[in-house]
Amino acid sequence: MGGILDRFGLKGKVALVTGASRGLGQAMALGLAEAGSDIMAVDVLDCSETQDQVAGLGRICETLEIDLTSAGAPEKAVDQTTESLGEIDILVNNAGIIRRAPFLEFTEKDWDDVMNLNIKAVFLLSQAVVRQMMLQGKGGRIINVASMLSFQGGILVPSYASSKSAVVGLTRLMACELASKGINCNAIAPGYMATDNTKALRQDPTRNKAILDRIPLGRWGEPDDLQGVVVFLASEASAYITGYTIAVDGGWLAR
Repeated sequence: MGGILDRFGLKGKVALVTGASRGLGQAMALGLAEAGSDIMAVDVLDCSETQDQVAGLGRICETLEIDLTSAGAPEKAVDQTTESLGEIDILVNNAGIIRRAPFLEFTEKDWDDVMNLNIKAVFLLSQAVVRQMMLQGKGGRIINVASMLSFQGGILVPSYASSKSAVVGLTRLMACELASKGINCNAIAPGYMATDNTKALRQDPTRNKAILDRIPLGRWGEPDDLQGVVVFLASEASAYITGYTIAVDGGWLAR
């Protein structure tokens, strides 16, 4: 089994990371690569920057530019990963979008667009990856990206709050059903992170101050703050953890 630090290593593993072109997804892909994993970076946007940075760490990074809500996308992602990298050991379901409007003005299209990517695509891609993991017969790790709004209602984001609450429920369901197959399923709930999704909040002086006043660590999170926890959940160091959502929030939920 090796020493404790060895159990955090991911040498020889392959991780499929969605939403990996920038922000949280890119940071998690780089953390997994630094721990030894090769990467399949999937996004609707170009992932060449992530690919170059992973290569700089001495790991392989293949890319797939695809809309995960399109027909056949989950199967294509799995097929391309196995064809180019041989297998899938780790899935990080990070891709997501957010739309903002008051409850009574929120449109059906904004509801469907968010739900289709943030929860439906997570479910369908997880299904496809689990089938591949079962063929491999070695188990695996699935890490879903939840949110502070998996625990709270928020304002102006009805579809986002609903989808991220659903991510936690799906994570628990998957943990219960897939444990017998050697597949651990957990989630990460980032707090208020300095990403494109929160740009509007950070530029609003009133909302920005209110958020920072509640965070005990007194700052917005950075994408790199997720690297330690994603490596932990992807590794043998977390072998007895499944069905849990870890908040990386600077203490927001404790306040």
